[in-house]
Amino acid sequence: MKFMKLGSKPDALQADGKSIIRYVSSDLATDVIINVGEVKFYLHKFPLLSKSNRLQKLVSKANEENSDEIFIADFPGGPKAFEICAKFCYGITVTLNAYNVVAARCAAEYLEMTEEIDKGNLIFKIEVFLNSSIFRSWKDSIIVLQTTKSLLPWSEDLKIIGRCVDSIASKTSVNPEHIMWSYTYNRKLSESDKITEDQMASRAKIESVPRDWWVEDVCELDIDLYKRVMIAVTSKGRMDGVIIGEALKVYAVRWLPESVEALASDVHAWRNKTLVETIVCLLPSNYGGGCSCSFLLKLLKVAILVGAGESSREELIKSISFRLHEASVKDLLIPARSPQTTIYDVQLVHCLLNGWMTFERESCEMEVDEYRDKGKSLVNIGRLVDGYLAEIAHDSNLGMSSFIELSQSIPEFARPKHDGLYRAIDIYLKEHPSLTKAERKKICGLMDVKKLTVDASMHAAQNERLPLRVVVQVLFYEQLRASANVRALSSNQCDEEYEKAVGENCEAFKDEMSHLSIKDEEEFCKKGKLSKKNSKSSKSGMQLLPSRSRRIFDKLWIVGKGHGENRSSETSGSSNSPTSVVPADTKSSGSSARQRRHSVS
Repeated sequence: MKFMKLGSKPDALQADGKSIIRYVSSDLATDVIINVGEVKFYLHKFPLLSKSNRLQKLVSKANEENSDEIFIADFPGGPKAFEICAKFCYGITVTLNAYNVVAARCAAEYLEMTEEIDKGNLIFKIEVFLNSSIFRSWKDSIIVLQTTKSLLPWSEDLKIIGRCVDSIASKTSVNPEHIMWSYTYNRKLSESDKITEDQMASRAKIESVPRDWWVEDVCELDIDLYKRVMIAVTSKGRMDGVIIGEALKVYAVRWLPESVEALASDVHAWRNKTLVETIVCLLPSNYGGGCSCSFLLKLLKVAILVGAGESSREELIKSISFRLHEASVKDLLIPARSPQTTIYDVQLVHCLLNGWMTFERESCEMEVDEYRDKGKSLVNIGRLVDGYLAEIAHDSNLGMSSFIELSQSIPEFARPKHDGLYRAIDIYLKEHPSLTKAERKKICGLMDVKKLTVDASMHAAQNERLPLRVVVQVLFYEQLRASANVRALSSNQCDEEYEKAVGENCEAFKDEMSHLSIKDEEEFCKKGKLSKKNSKSSKSGMQLLPSRSRRIFDKLWIVGKGHGENRSSETSGSSNSPTSVVPADTKSSGSSARQRRHSVS
């Protein structure tokens, strides 16, 4: 902490044993009594009048009234601040610091201790101290700003508050790499921060300064001063919205009580209301950008409890609706207020969902990557709604119409699976056993049994709470799915084994061909040409086979023929072309090939 000493004389201002009397120990008798509040100061006129223009006027007025006593009721800073000024007039050593400098400055202004009265007067010296030391210090600036509240309007008129705010806001914008002063940072580090800290510690234990290093120190300010600082920080345009959101969250956690009773108590109701409304007005302009949806929903809960203004609640609802897909079911469990009879405020959640859908419709023109994010957001909304429905389904006062309306408030493609919806419906049927058959049928009509997973279908098939027709549908579609799976599995296995067999035969054929002599190979080719000429009569029979089947048939015929005959003689040269086969043989060979394919399966 910075400080400045004024004067060099020992302290001669003493008390007579009672705190209400101060006097200067001197050989000269005092000639003026100055009453500041409840304290009497027995002093000498000469040192006071040589420094203070206001005291000159007051003493002159007292002399006209034949009185040696002066009364000052509204002295800024009270007796302590006047004592600092009196000691300065006497040349007694006095120490100024962040805790008393504002009071001394306001007192000097009241006493008109200006340069016109005496060079190097108290106002001049305090201004030098403020500008050269206090406003250059991070923590001193915050301390000084805290002390200004009790000295209004003097501290405002002297622009001390404005200069403090500007000093603090300027320092928050400094590059963290250039910060050399101390600050408070007690929040728990995230895993990534811990890794970074460990790496820095291993390198000469140099700890990096986090971007939100200033957040906790500013939280010590009262809400009105905090508001001015945050407005100044935001107006500079150098602070990321995420940091602003973190600062607001830390301040809310620091000052808002956790219990519902403390929030709604009459003692702190006005304070809590003011605090919430101020935080809402400080939210980043892009729908609370930088603030998590969870924090905004908690803020909305508090705003409802403390009776915050309608504009504040509407602003929160807009910000939450914009990022509702980031919320959790727990965040949405906002207690209902009278005259609602449900446990949770279902109407509010429905309003949030409608707001989210409005934002989605307005943002239909997007880039490709944004479309992907949109699809993910829709799925998240589907899960959120189904989870919320499962929670509120336990409420016996929840009407079926509210349940259905909330379920239908999102598009169908937001639910690729209906397991979550089925769970919510099952809970509702369990908690509302008095539903009629028609009502149970209507609420079960919300789900599509074709979109149930195998586990959910198995559960639904045995669920006695479901209408019989729904159970039959579940069993029917499950049977269709099982049949389709069996066919697909059988087809895949058949194709795989068939291709494997063909591949093995082709490899065997290549091995056999590699052992043929050049002479036999030429003879084989010659006979092949001759056989093609002789096969014109059987051409019509070969045309009956599709081209793909004919190619497979040719491969199988050559492989089968060569494989059997090459064992007995490699030089017989009696290998025939498949095109020389008569039509009847071709058909029988083709049928045998097809039989071989089916036998594989």
